[in-house]
Amino acid sequence: MKNRVVITGIGVVAPNGIGVVPFWQALIKGTNCVDTITFFDPAQHPAQVAAEIKNFDYKNYLSHEVARKMDRSSHFAIAAALEAVDDGAFKIKNENRDKIGVVLGSAAGGLGFYEKQMQVFWQGKGQGIDEQTLLATSSGTVSEEVSNLFGFSGPSIIISNGCTSANDAIGMSANFIRSGELDVVFTGGSDACITPGIVGAFCRLGALSTKRNHEPKKASRPFNIDRDGFVISEGSWVLILEKMEHALERGASIYAEVAGYGATCDAYHITKPLPSGEETARAIKMALKEGNVEPEKLSYINAHGTSTELNDKTETLAIKKALGKHAYSVSVSSMKSMIGHAIGAAGAGGVAVCALAIKNDFIPPTINYESPDPECDLDYVWNTGRKKIVEAALGNSIGFGSKNAAVVLTKYKG
Repeated sequence: MKNRVVITGIGVVAPNGIGVVPFWQALIKGTNCVDTITFFDPAQHPAQVAAEIKNFDYKNYLSHEVARKMDRSSHFAIAAALEAVDDGAFKIKNENRDKIGVVLGSAAGGLGFYEKQMQVFWQGKGQGIDEQTLLATSSGTVSEEVSNLFGFSGPSIIISNGCTSANDAIGMSANFIRSGELDVVFTGGSDACITPGIVGAFCRLGALSTKRNHEPKKASRPFNIDRDGFVISEGSWVLILEKMEHALERGASIYAEVAGYGATCDAYHITKPLPSGEETARAIKMALKEGNVEPEKLSYINAHGTSTELNDKTETLAIKKALGKHAYSVSVSSMKSMIGHAIGAAGAGGVAVCALAIKNDFIPPTINYESPDPECDLDYVWNTGRKKIVEAALGNSIGFGSKNAAVVLTKYKG
C-alpha cells in the first residue's frame, strides 16, 4: 500500500496578499491586481503592465545581511515557507529533519539578480559585480535556501521546467511521500520575473498583452475572444505535504488529499500548444486515473488560463477531450485574470486554490469577462465566485516546450 499524501499548510506571497487568508479573501472577491509596471520604466517595452507584489518587505523574514545575497525569488520562497509553517502549525524536531525534503519549481531562478549584475558589468565595472552573483543566480539556490533555513537534510531539489515547474514539483513531492522515502515535503514554486530583461524577452516572443497598456485592469482576460497575451506576475506558494499518518499523529488540520499527478509532452513546438490538445488531455486523464477519480466526480478545474489566443482555446478543447460530456458541468476558473501569470510558480498557486476551494466549498471567479469566444464555451465562473461542494479539484499547467502537468486533489475523508 502506498502512503496517502495530504496538504497541511499553505504559505503565500502573491500580488493580492501575503499569507493564505488575505490571498483567499482577495480571490473570492475577484480583486484585480494588474496595473502599470512600477519596478522599472516600461516605456521601452510593447507590454507595460504586470501584477507586482508591492507590499512585500523581506526584512519581515530575513536580515538584510542574509537577504542581500539572494534573488527576490529566494526571498519569496523563504517567506512563503515560513508562512506555511505558521499556517500548518508545523513543529520541526531534530529527529525528523532527514525525513523532510524541499522540492520547488522556478522557471527563472535568480535571473533577476544576474540581470542587475550584468548591468554593472556592461558599465565597465567588472570588479564591482557582487561576489554572490554565481550562487544567487543558480535556480537550485531557491530550494537550497529553504532547506538551509530549517535545517532539513532530505532532498533539496529545484524543478525548472517552464510554466509546469511547480506542478511537476508537487507531483514529485507526493511520490517521495507515497514511496516512504520522506514523511514531509515543502513544495510549490517561486518566481520573480518582472524585470526589464525578462519582460523584454517575453515581448520578443509576442507572448504578453500589449493592447491594454492604457487600461491595465482589463489586460488579463482569459477565454475572451479579444484576449491578446498574458500578464506577467510574480510570487511564491509553498505547500506542506505530509504522509497522512504523520499529519494525524501531530493533530494537523488537513486542507485536502493529493490524489494524482500526470505529465506529458506534446513534442510539437517550443511555444505553441498542440492544436488538438491531445497531450494536455492525456495529462489530465493520467492525474485522474492515478487519483482513482472518475471524470464525472471532478468538481473544479483551476485552469492554466493565461489569456493567450492559442492556450485558452486549446486548454478548453483538452478539458472536453479529457472529461467528455462532464466538461460542461465542471466549474473552471483562472486566477490569472486577477493576479497574472507567475510563470514557474503559477501552478503552485493553482493547486493552493484547489485546496482552498475543497476546504471552503467555494469556486473563485474568472474576472474580466466581456466578449465571449465561441471556442471557449465551458463554465468559467464569470466575474463572480460561487458556492459549490467541491469533492475533487484539478490544477492544470501548460508550458513552453510543449509540456503539460496536472495535479488532482480530493476532499479528505479519513
